[in-house]
Amino acid sequence: MSTRAAYKHVMRIGTRWKDNDIYGHVNNVEYYSYFDTVINAYLIGSGALDIHHGAVIGLCAESHCKFLDSLAFPQGVDAGLRVAHLGKSSVRYEIGLFAEDKETCAAQGWFVHVFVDRVTRKSTPLPDALRSALAALQVEAQA
Repeated sequence: MSTRAAYKHVMRIGTRWKDNDIYGHVNNVEYYSYFDTVINAYLIGSGALDIHHGAVIGLCAESHCKFLDSLAFPQGVDAGLRVAHLGKSSVRYEIGLFAEDKETCAAQGWFVHVFVDRVTRKSTPLPDALRSALAALQVEAQA
């Protein structure tokens, strides 16, 4: 199980009342929303991805989540982000979700983006700015 120190970027995400389900914890589908949020906030914030006008967009090709502990409103969620594989036109992110102030993951997952031309939707090499932003998060392969 990963700890916070294993991630190059960490972002606090506030849970919302609607995130909880009838069982009193964050519903599993919301974890994928947190994955999307930390990834895209990082890419947009680093200036590497223009979601409105950029020639290149990222499409989710694959994702996975392993649930290890509960999260619940109103606690914050700290989303850790790292890059496990950086290809010619794709990237595999690894994400750890932590209850605020906890050192071990409540959930761990991965998410693969394939970058494509906005118009043709054909795979395209990563632009330099995007490759640079992703390389800053790259780590050695995790066991």
